[in-house]
Amino acid sequence: MKDTVVVSLIGTQLDYVGKRVDRWAKWRPNISLCSQDNLIVNQLHMLHDNHSSRLANNVAVDIESVSPETNVQLHQLNFSDPWDFEEVYAKLFDWCSHYTFDTDKNDYLFHITTGTHVVQICSYLLTESRHFPGRLIQTSPDHNNNNKSIGRIQIIDLDLSKYDQLATRFDIEHQQGKEFLKGGIETKNIFFNQLITQIEKVAIRSHDPMLLTGPTGAGKSQLATRIFQLKKKRSMLKGTLVSVNCATLKGENAMAALFGHTKGAFTGALQARDGFLLSAHDGVLFLDEIGELGLEEQAMLLHALENKTFHPVGSDTPVQSNFQLIAGTNRDLKKEIAQGHFRSDLFARINLWEYELPALKDRKEDIPANIDYEVDLYTKKMGDRVQFNKEAKNAFIGFATSNEALWTGNFRDLSSAITRLCTLADSSRITVEDVKDEIDRLKQAWYPQNQQLASTVLCDYLENTQIEELDNFDINQLSQVLTTCQRHNSMASAGRELFNVSRTLKSQANDSSRLQKYLSKFGLKWSDISPKSKQV
Repeated sequence: MKDTVVVSLIGTQLDYVGKRVDRWAKWRPNISLCSQDNLIVNQLHMLHDNHSSRLANNVAVDIESVSPETNVQLHQLNFSDPWDFEEVYAKLFDWCSHYTFDTDKNDYLFHITTGTHVVQICSYLLTESRHFPGRLIQTSPDHNNNNKSIGRIQIIDLDLSKYDQLATRFDIEHQQGKEFLKGGIETKNIFFNQLITQIEKVAIRSHDPMLLTGPTGAGKSQLATRIFQLKKKRSMLKGTLVSVNCATLKGENAMAALFGHTKGAFTGALQARDGFLLSAHDGVLFLDEIGELGLEEQAMLLHALENKTFHPVGSDTPVQSNFQLIAGTNRDLKKEIAQGHFRSDLFARINLWEYELPALKDRKEDIPANIDYEVDLYTKKMGDRVQFNKEAKNAFIGFATSNEALWTGNFRDLSSAITRLCTLADSSRITVEDVKDEIDRLKQAWYPQNQQLASTVLCDYLENTQIEELDNFDINQLSQVLTTCQRHNSMASAGRELFNVSRTLKSQANDSSRLQKYLSKFGLKWSDISPKSKQV
């Protein structure tokens, strides 16, 4: 069995009864602590200031009479101001640091009934941080007990892992936070879910800058907005979200837009302006495409981040703004640094928490859920409920998750596609024909220009059904061959251009035969494509 060791403060009001003989009819916290039938206090360290030494000795004598097994040790600890949080915490911290704790032999309790509220809060913090390696104990009067001096006790263990309901509540809260950051979309991509899990932790625990990277349309702006909203829901912010696209901040107006300016600071400055940094005071400043900022603006931004102060344009007086920065970029800032376009010291300051959002094509398993999300979003926005029929939805998902779907604009492309499908759907039902039209539209937007030209060239010689059966590789290669053949009057001449390197490695070039065999794979003859034969 371990001994029970308690640390307590003398209660200058509650423990005091003067010389009254009826003091045993009154509840006194430290006396009550040592009067419990189900708790034996083997050692009591009672802290008091120099003005309460006599009271502490009197309480120690009374404890000896009700609990002779309790060894009371008095410690003088003076607080010049018991309501000064910094002083109280520092002195209690020092006391704990100098005390030798032996948790193998003793159970430690910190009595939190006496002392100011500041003392009680500091006791809690020291126990929660394990600088005091024990639990809290609270005493209170027991009106149901005829012996008013005994009262009752409650032991509080701050190890939350022992409280299943509390742990479950925290798990639910974290899960709700992650779902909020994902916009309520049931994502399945393992990497993205792990990313959101960490971002949720950082969002509620840190005020340091965050850097969101990834391709255009990957969702950086939406995520930054949700991070702000999550912090706002947890009452971590008083200010607003100020979103700025740095690509729009060009020339001499960029500095004034960011940092504000005084009246008359430059031509056209008819009145003072706060600027984006000051507008984001006690809130979040989201600088999208931060790589677009000029080097001078970067230098001033770094100073504002490190000192929380900056000078508006035309002012000699600094202003303060306590904002949290979230930066976004689709550029490789390390390459920008190497090329002299981005400051390395600013990068070092903003990449403490750097998260790269994956492209939509790298999250194919999440596309079906995002399709449903976009359809619901359209319904809420327009007030018209639109749905896919089963075949149409399977067709669109099949294409959207295939290698044909490039999604170069990421979620912007998907959102636009769903908006078009919903808008053009008759009777609020998206059909297979609607999907086919949208797929053609997306392909025309995504496929490189040379591939569209390739298809155009092939249409002069092959049927559409034949082209549809060709791989992209064959489409581009055959198009190049046909374009070359159109410039020559003979098969041999065209072959010399097409096989310009490999023909030199052969004892007999035989260019015409090689070209003829290649064309025959697609059912074509030289006479079909020769410019000379077309003239006839």
